[in-house]
Amino acid sequence: MNQSLQGKRVLVTGGSRGIGAAIVQRLALEGADIAFTYHSREADAEKTIQSVHEAGQKAVAIRADSADPQAIISAVQHTVQELGGLDILVNNAGIGTFALVDDVSLAELDRIWAINVRAVFLATQEAIKHMPSGSRIINISSCNAERMPFAGGSIYAMSKSALTGLVKGLSRDLGPRGITINNVQPGPVATEMNPEDGEFSDMMKSVTAVSRYSVPEEIAAFVAYLAGPETGFITGAGLNIDGGLSA
Repeated sequence: MNQSLQGKRVLVTGGSRGIGAAIVQRLALEGADIAFTYHSREADAEKTIQSVHEAGQKAVAIRADSADPQAIISAVQHTVQELGGLDILVNNAGIGTFALVDDVSLAELDRIWAINVRAVFLATQEAIKHMPSGSRIINISSCNAERMPFAGGSIYAMSKSALTGLVKGLSRDLGPRGITINNVQPGPVATEMNPEDGEFSDMMKSVTAVSRYSVPEEIAAFVAYLAGPETGFITGAGLNIDGGLSA
């Protein structure tokens, strides 16, 4: 690694496993000190801490439920206290709820909105109080913000589409401060929650151009590039890394 993030302070929400853990590890290898939130799985959080320490960087694990507004705000404040500031925020925590429209409950609708949208806004709102010029905000959205190729994904797609409008608007607010904000929009990624040999894998592979799932490390590499010093002119964008699913 080229250590392009040497001295940077990072918060990754939902960073204990899957895409989030890969992002934490990659940014640590690039030289950043990392705080990350996790919901309940302490063993996964400990493994992620170890990966940061093996990269020679400082790690802070923060237990927080992204559905709880105060927990998100406190996580940002705790990061600043422990790391001495904040340069990069990666809003990765999210959930997927899939059901036909007749079967979606109000509780499911409220929870997906709270975690996938409200938490992103609140973390950003708190983070920018501490971020210097040159800072980066990166949201892990989904290519389903632009294309939903199967039934039952309406409220998930809605939540990710909301991030499109959010970053476009916030890019105007934050540009004069020298802070960029973008959405990374993955396609199918092989994780514990979405295995590439799972129930829907054949269908998902069939709608990508490369006929495969991504791996978390590919998403993490893209995030590391956006977090680096060469991307200061990219903001307000939705950037697909979806194997051509949206093509």
